[in-house]
Amino acid sequence: MANITLGRTGIITDKNGFGALPIQRVSFDEAAALLRRAYEVGITFFDTAHAYSDSEEKIGYALADVRAHIILATKVKGHTPEDFWRELDQSLRMMKTDYVDIYQFHMAAQCYRPGDGTGMYEAMLEAKAQGKIRHIGITAHKIGVAEEAVDSGLYDTLQFPLSYLSGEKDLALALRCKEKNVGFIAMKGLAGGLITNSAAAYAWLDQWDHVLPIWGVQKPHELEEFISYMASPPTLDEEIKAVIAADVAELGGGFCRACGYCLPCPVEIPINMCARMSQLIRRSPSADFLSPAWQANMAKIDDCIHCGQCISRCPYELNTPALLKQHLADYRSILSGETKI
Repeated sequence: MANITLGRTGIITDKNGFGALPIQRVSFDEAAALLRRAYEVGITFFDTAHAYSDSEEKIGYALADVRAHIILATKVKGHTPEDFWRELDQSLRMMKTDYVDIYQFHMAAQCYRPGDGTGMYEAMLEAKAQGKIRHIGITAHKIGVAEEAVDSGLYDTLQFPLSYLSGEKDLALALRCKEKNVGFIAMKGLAGGLITNSAAAYAWLDQWDHVLPIWGVQKPHELEEFISYMASPPTLDEEIKAVIAADVAELGGGFCRACGYCLPCPVEIPINMCARMSQLIRRSPSADFLSPAWQANMAKIDDCIHCGQCISRCPYELNTPALLKQHLADYRSILSGETKI
């Protein structure tokens, strides 16, 4: 079982983190079973966020008695010092702890700095001085914000999407973190569900000796897959390389990463799902996505008013309206039986 030192934090943990976003979708007892199973097999890094509804509370429910033996990372979504302190105090209470190992600015749209007028970085420093947090981190989807944060020297960790579908700038960012001794926490190792071969995803990320992947799981069989890789890691052999090459050829570049920066939509299109519907249908059990509810969601694309908000907000510079139209046409072709899946 491989360990990783997370940059200059000095945190040593198994090279698998538990991404706790999905456990908000299951009951407290189901979440507790997943969290305890992960802990029992040696997973010690648990990443969540105040914005993930009851995820923090479930972590406290399941793991409070082993707090001294785990690493807790959570995130603040607010943009004012008042938001910061309210969210931090609530997070500590929910997780039944008096400190957070890594406290991260969540989906940061800017690189917070001392003296920038927001008071946010100063709040981080004060929380650290009070012992409520131990390390300062940032999460981002915008490459420019991430690069600035790494170069600033102000952040101990960066959380950023990384998978075998990542582009050259993203890969360069991961290397820059290693050079700067900034801990790199890799989210979306399965590209928001578009990568369906977990062994390929694991093997590719395992190449990066300084990267800590956090795997989002909500079902026991998903967790067991990753547990099996801890004892017997899949290798980047020719078979897996072929899987990766095929996925890159199909998905590389202009696909929606489901980050949600485009939302809300004025006509309530769930863009972060609709703009990747073709891939979801072909790579997941299709019945749910062909339901009347999802047909109604896809039909909202016809109501697009071409306001341009989604284009301006997209950190990946996608032509979102064109992508939506493309997926709607494919979706209707599938519904009519013209296209087979």
